[in-house]
Amino acid sequence: MSFANVIRRRLILLVFVVFGVSLVTFAMSHMIPGDPARMMAGERATNEMVAHIRQLLGLDRSLPLQYIGYVRDLLHGNFGISIRTQRPVLNDLLLFFPATIELAIAALLFAILLGIPLGIVSAIAKDRAIDQVTRTISVTGISTPAFWLGLLLIYLFYGRLGIFPGSGRIDGAPPLRITGLYTLDALVTGDWPALRSALSHLVLPALTLGFVHLGIVTRQVRSAMLEVLQEDYVRTAKAGGLSRPRIILDHALRNALIPSVTMIGLAFGDLLYGAVLTETVFAWPGMGNYVVQSISALDFPAIMGFTVMASTAYVLVNLMVDLTYMFLDPQIRGVG
Repeated sequence: MSFANVIRRRLILLVFVVFGVSLVTFAMSHMIPGDPARMMAGERATNEMVAHIRQLLGLDRSLPLQYIGYVRDLLHGNFGISIRTQRPVLNDLLLFFPATIELAIAALLFAILLGIPLGIVSAIAKDRAIDQVTRTISVTGISTPAFWLGLLLIYLFYGRLGIFPGSGRIDGAPPLRITGLYTLDALVTGDWPALRSALSHLVLPALTLGFVHLGIVTRQVRSAMLEVLQEDYVRTAKAGGLSRPRIILDHALRNALIPSVTMIGLAFGDLLYGAVLTETVFAWPGMGNYVVQSISALDFPAIMGFTVMASTAYVLVNLMVDLTYMFLDPQIRGVG
């Protein structure tokens, strides 16, 4: 199957995914008890004032009509107006989206750069002491709740040691906005104080968010390496006199990473949703923090906008995973 066919199929799938997510999210958000119009008007507002606000928000219409109107606006790129901020939801999401992406990328890099070497070492030293330590780290990462780990890191590195900041994204003025990623913008513009501040604020949230996926990456790479090391071509390479590092890096690792690519790609999608708790703990100004505040305010357009955008990003990431998979293993192109 060609790259063009994979892209075409994924884009068609994207339409159905967005439709399904919007429908489920719309139904669930309207099951939450409470009245957004009443919350906006305040406790002392009269019933006439509440009814007027409900009419302005379109909440006086039946649920099917509300959903049809939402889908119609969505097809035109209109995510609606936030009940809480009174701004277009798309503008809010585009404002907060770079912070979440920056955090997710940093967390994924932490998981990959540490998880792959740990998985390799664990497979090579199977059943030895270092393997036991690595497997313990892996299980701990998978089992540790993100909010608990975040609070622990804040207490230790901010409250007790004072090494890293405990909340926020940067001290002082942010760098000139180019991409919205503070670290990248500061690097491009040469704003070194902003770069140092952005990196220091990024450390603890990235460690918190990436620690769970560190365990997943480590276990996946270890399992794949153990399987590959038993293959005939690895034995042939050993019999041919190739050095151990060359056998591991050039032959075993390349093939072991192929099944890991899918898992890493899915992990990035999970990080977008998993950032909700981490951003709340660290007061990180991203989409996760934004949607938590929106849920508290019964801000239906903002909640649905977040899920639609995150789901779209998830499908696009899976598309990149499929293309990378085909690049690493050209035989897959022939079988589709």
